[in-house]
Amino acid sequence: MGWRTATRPRGRRRRALALLLAAALLGGCATDPPVPPAAGSGESVDGSGRPVTLTVGVYGTFGLKEAGLYDTYMRLHPDVAIRQTSLARADVYYPQLLTHLTAGAGLADVQAVEVGNIAEVVDTQADRLVDLAHAPGVDESAFLPWKWAQARTGDGRVLGLGTDIGPLAVCYRKDHFAAAGLPTDRDQVGRLWAGDWRKYLETGRRFAARAPEGVAFTDSASGVMAAVISGAKLRYYDAEGRLVVAVNPAVRAAWDLGAEFAEHGLTARLQQFTPDWDQGFAHGRFASIACPAWMLGYIQDKGGPDGKGKWDIAEAPRPGNWGGSFLVVPAAGRHVEEAAELAAWLTAPEQQAVLFERRGSFPSAEAAFGLPQVREARHPYFGDAPVGRIYSAAAMGVPVAPVGPKDGLVNQILSDTGMLQVDQTGRSPESAWRAAMKAIDNALDR
Repeated sequence: MGWRTATRPRGRRRRALALLLAAALLGGCATDPPVPPAAGSGESVDGSGRPVTLTVGVYGTFGLKEAGLYDTYMRLHPDVAIRQTSLARADVYYPQLLTHLTAGAGLADVQAVEVGNIAEVVDTQADRLVDLAHAPGVDESAFLPWKWAQARTGDGRVLGLGTDIGPLAVCYRKDHFAAAGLPTDRDQVGRLWAGDWRKYLETGRRFAARAPEGVAFTDSASGVMAAVISGAKLRYYDAEGRLVVAVNPAVRAAWDLGAEFAEHGLTARLQQFTPDWDQGFAHGRFASIACPAWMLGYIQDKGGPDGKGKWDIAEAPRPGNWGGSFLVVPAAGRHVEEAAELAAWLTAPEQQAVLFERRGSFPSAEAAFGLPQVREARHPYFGDAPVGRIYSAAAMGVPVAPVGPKDGLVNQILSDTGMLQVDQTGRSPESAWRAAMKAIDNALDR
C-alpha cells in the first residue's frame, strides 16, 4: 500500500483570534482561484466538452485528487468535470470560507471543513449549506456515530459528510525502549499503559531511569495533554454550546498530567509542528509520541530512511480522536444537486478505503473498516504494524463528545500560551493555567 509522506496537521495548530480575524478581513484581498462561469446548454466550461464542471475547495494536500478519486468519478460520470482549488494553509483557507459563505459568492461547489471548525460552521452557516443527510448515496449507518453527530444541527440536518478521522495510538522507538530495558513487542508495550494515561507517565519514569543519553520519553507536554483530552466525553464545550474549559475536570486532569511530564523531565520540550520538532524525529530525540493515524506519514517523512524499522505502534492507553475533516455543499453553488452527489460519493466507504490505502487518511466510515484495504493494512515503515486493526479499534472506542465553535482556538491557547510555558520555561502549572484561561476569555471576548 502507498503511504503519504507529508500530511496536513488537523485540529492542532491555530493562530490566535486576532490573526484569524485579520485573515478574514484580508480574505477579500487574497488571490482566490477563479470560479468558472455557469455553462449554458451543451456549453463546456473548461474545454473538456463536459456540460458540468464541479469545483472542490480544499486546504493543504487534502488527498482526494492525489488518490485519483476525481479521475475515477469522471470516468463514471462522463458529463462531469472536476476542478480542485487549494490554499496551502488551513488558517488562511477557513476565514476566507466564512467570508464567501456570508457573501454567497466566491465558493466552490464542494468545500472542505476541518473538524476544529465544523461546529462553528454548523452553528453560524446552517442556512447557507445543503442538508446532506438524505443526499443520493448517503448512508448514516456507514459512518461512526460520533463523526456523524459532529456536523448535525439541533433539528437533525447534516451539513457535512466526514472524510477522515484521527484515531489515536502511541508510536514508539523500539531501539530506545530496548536501551532503557523496556519491552519492544507492540502488544507488550501496549500493556504497559493499558487503560490509563497515568500508566504512560509511570512508563516514562521507568524509561528515564535508564534512558539513552539525549533521549526524552516523549516529545512534548502539550502532545500528552492533547491526547488525553481527545478521549474525554466532555472537552471544551458542553452539549448546549457553553464554554466549560475552565471548570471541566477532564480538561484540568489532562492539563495536570501534561504538566507532570514536564516537571519530571520526561519531554524533549519541543513545540509540535515546528522545525525543531521535525529535527526531533530526524535525530531520535524522543522515544514515544501520541500518534493519530495521520501522523504516520509525518513521522515517516521527518524520520527519513534511518527511522524505518526503528518505529513501531502500540495501542494508546485510552481511545481518542485527534483531527479529521468534512465536505460541505454551499447552497449558493451553481450545481447543488451534482455537488451533493459528488460529496456523497467521495465520502462513501469504498472511496474512504482507497484514500486510506493511497494517502493514509483513516476512514470516518465504519463500514470501511471491514474492507481489505483497511482490515489488512500494515505499515512497512513501522515494523509492518497492523495499522488497520490498531486504528479501527481506537476509532470504535471514541466517545461522542460535543464539538464547540472555537475548539481549535481554545486548544491552541491551552497548548501554546499555557502548557508550552510549563514545558519550556519552567513556569508553574497553576500560573500557566490562569494565564491560559485569561487568554481564552480575552480571545473570545468574555
